[in-house]
Amino acid sequence: MILLFAIGTMLLGVAAALVARALTLSRVRMAAHVQKIEAYGFSTTEMADDLPTLAARMKARVTTLAERIGRSTRGTGWRAPVTAQQLRGAGLYTITPDIFQGYRVMLTGALTTLILLDMVAGSFSLNTVLLLFVSAALTWFGPFQLVRSRAQRRMDKLDGALPELIDLLIATIEAGLGFAGSLQLVADRFDGPLGQELRLTLREQNMGLSTERALENLLARCETPSMRAFVRAVSQGESLGVSIGAMMRNLASDTRKRRRQLANEKVQKAPVKMLFPLVLMVFPALLIVLLYPAGQQLLQQLGGH
Repeated sequence: MILLFAIGTMLLGVAAALVARALTLSRVRMAAHVQKIEAYGFSTTEMADDLPTLAARMKARVTTLAERIGRSTRGTGWRAPVTAQQLRGAGLYTITPDIFQGYRVMLTGALTTLILLDMVAGSFSLNTVLLLFVSAALTWFGPFQLVRSRAQRRMDKLDGALPELIDLLIATIEAGLGFAGSLQLVADRFDGPLGQELRLTLREQNMGLSTERALENLLARCETPSMRAFVRAVSQGESLGVSIGAMMRNLASDTRKRRRQLANEKVQKAPVKMLFPLVLMVFPALLIVLLYPAGQQLLQQLGGH
């Protein structure tokens, strides 16, 4: 066992040295080129400022490796990657599904490898095997659940702030502003997910996208019933050339009704969700507290006879 652990440690050290050499080789070559340029009398101060740092290049290499691994490990079922809509809903705009999948594979593989090395170096036990399976399950399904829960929380916050946005848009539109100007005026008043999405939409408009296209991108990032109704109402008003003030008023009322219905639905589901903690945690402890004295007294009486 000790010999195998020593061999594994040596191989890991060699692999780490090779990876470090591969990552720093390009920097060594770049430094040599810079020295040659300085030998010809050219200043390299501005060029050195533009060179990417070692940490940035390492991050780019790891990201590229993760993207390749994620692209090659796509699957269905439990191996299915996180969708792009879920990542955008969670606010992760710079990560693609392939990169996220690759990071999941790398994290799971690294942790399971460490546990396997510990198993090889130490004694084989049932607890170690159980730890291996639990760790693999947590590192594989944990990031997916975190992304999905974060996306759900962001969408709930966005739907909660949407009626206030519609009210402000109604006031500015009825004051004489167009939709684009009204949206630009009220976007800075909002924080959180809705403010982030609105500022991203305005940035897309400033880059040359039309209002309809920017709203379609907004709907693609935030696919909720309230946002879908909002984008549909604005698109119809812009395409037909009619005032959208009355449409916005009806939309604000419908959005509040939908939010109230969702709150009532969650209230109706609360007793069902409370049933499992009651049955698994509260009832056993309650039965022990109530029945243990009677059971102990019964056993004492039977033992006395």
